[in-house]
Amino acid sequence: MTESNRKEVTPDQALTLHGLLIERVKRTPDLVAYRYFDTGRNIWLSFTWAEVRDEVARWQSALLHEQLTLGDRVAVMMRNCPQWIFFDQAALSLGLVVVPLYTVDRAENVAYIVNDSNVKVLLFETKEQWSELSSARGNMSSVQRFVSLDKIAPVNEQRLQCAADWLPASAKLQAAMNTDSSKLATIVYTSGTTGKPKGVMLSHQNILSNAHACLDVFDLRYDDLLLSFLPLSHAFERTLGYYLTVMTGATVAFARSIPLLSEDMQTIKPTVLVSVPRIYERIFSAINTKLDEGLPLRKKLFYSAVEVGWERFLHQQGRGPWQISFLLWPLLDRLVASKLLQRLGGRLRTAISGGAALSPEISRVFVGLGIPVVQGYGLSETSPVISGNHLDNNYPETVGQAIRDVQVRLDKNNALLVKGPNVMMGYWNNPEATRSVLDAEGWFNTGDIASISATGHISITGRVKEIIVMSNGEKLPPADLELAITRDHLFDQVMVLGEARSYMIAVAVVNPDVWKQLAAELGVRPDMPESLQDTRVEQQALKRIAAQLKEFPGYARIHRVLLQSEPWTVENGIMTPTLKMKRNRVAEHFEKEIKQLYEGH
Repeated sequence: MTESNRKEVTPDQALTLHGLLIERVKRTPDLVAYRYFDTGRNIWLSFTWAEVRDEVARWQSALLHEQLTLGDRVAVMMRNCPQWIFFDQAALSLGLVVVPLYTVDRAENVAYIVNDSNVKVLLFETKEQWSELSSARGNMSSVQRFVSLDKIAPVNEQRLQCAADWLPASAKLQAAMNTDSSKLATIVYTSGTTGKPKGVMLSHQNILSNAHACLDVFDLRYDDLLLSFLPLSHAFERTLGYYLTVMTGATVAFARSIPLLSEDMQTIKPTVLVSVPRIYERIFSAINTKLDEGLPLRKKLFYSAVEVGWERFLHQQGRGPWQISFLLWPLLDRLVASKLLQRLGGRLRTAISGGAALSPEISRVFVGLGIPVVQGYGLSETSPVISGNHLDNNYPETVGQAIRDVQVRLDKNNALLVKGPNVMMGYWNNPEATRSVLDAEGWFNTGDIASISATGHISITGRVKEIIVMSNGEKLPPADLELAITRDHLFDQVMVLGEARSYMIAVAVVNPDVWKQLAAELGVRPDMPESLQDTRVEQQALKRIAAQLKEFPGYARIHRVLLQSEPWTVENGIMTPTLKMKRNRVAEHFEKEIKQLYEGH
């Protein structure tokens, strides 16, 4: 491969997100672009960049037959797979606007987004999805074509067509109908922890500039291999795990599912991981469960490796002295660190975390054991990356420095303001919401409380609207308290409350394995829901919570706790598709129990 082919495609060369693919195909037509698992044949298969172009041509031809006009919206509701890419690229080539939908979203929410954006074509995957959508299809009058990837038995719906019948056997890719980088490329609906989702309008230039600037921070090369498992409907995965890989020519393998992620890591052996904190938390929780079940010496050895590894990391970063304990590292690496790396495939060069705050305790463990986790930060409204840590300038407790061409500053309330080519065009059909966050000079208010160090590293400390003001006037950031409480492995999910109250309470979902251990210690039955309300259990939980809140002011004490065993999920409506907690839904769901915790006080 020539040196020019190894270089990334620049925004000026690409012009549009479809132009990005065309330029990539010209440079490396025969290299593998995507790997995917064929369940029918039970094997991993692949597409080269040239084959991707040919598949996009088929999808482009099918869309052309729908007689759509420039700027029309089309939606995709599928898990990560090559067809997601084909459809997206075909739509972009025709100047259409792609609206990604979450596969786990509720039918009524899908209907709202489809109607709000006036979607003309909706691509989905399975008959189960079709069944779910049946209750809301009558409200999707704008849709002229539903396309199913799977074969669905004949139904009384003229608009439905199977992809195998909708797509031609072959086609030649037509010249792009849009080469204007300022045009709208996609509408990404924020999942919204409160109220209806808002449609974030992003142009080709928004995303291209953001992806290219990310290369300064997140080291991605043409010979890298990524394992894709975050939904492509998530702006974080779409920019870093899709457009950025086309820009560099890296290969992407689509994971089969989250439950099979560990097995896929062993098979694919990725060099780069793009993930949200929840995945690192799951790995960390599994490690701790095994350590708690094993010999105390094993646990001590593990955390000794973390401690020595962390000090080595600080020394390598130029922020700590050389220590004699470093001589133990080859042994600790062989006994502890290398085993964790092998669980992640054995070839991981960098692991990028974004989408939410990563606990400093968890990042310390991974970084200490030689897994180079770098945390980034951004929002759908910023295409999405605002900042990131570089491997050679990594402050894991922060979300890094602002990326190229992005300016940041704090307003009088310490809310983080952002300005740059990555900032959205505005909210679809919602000028009032746009004006509330985007001023005349182009500064976007993230709504996140932040601090910026002398080195330019940003720390996110809370949300402007998520400050609890107690009846005594004391103010507390609930996210900080919740993050601290979940350092205790008994608590998988936590929400603290206390608005206009004299004291704080918490609602918490317990980890099933740790709960069994605690139940055995206290002599209660873990399989009986009422055990979680036992006075002894609550007192023990409060004691553990207090231990995690020692660094907070005295008024941050949690007085009562409501323990639950059922996890908060997207399916039960308490989490958004991006795994953010819906505070109002938690409060509504447990309204009666919360009221009882406050009664008589």
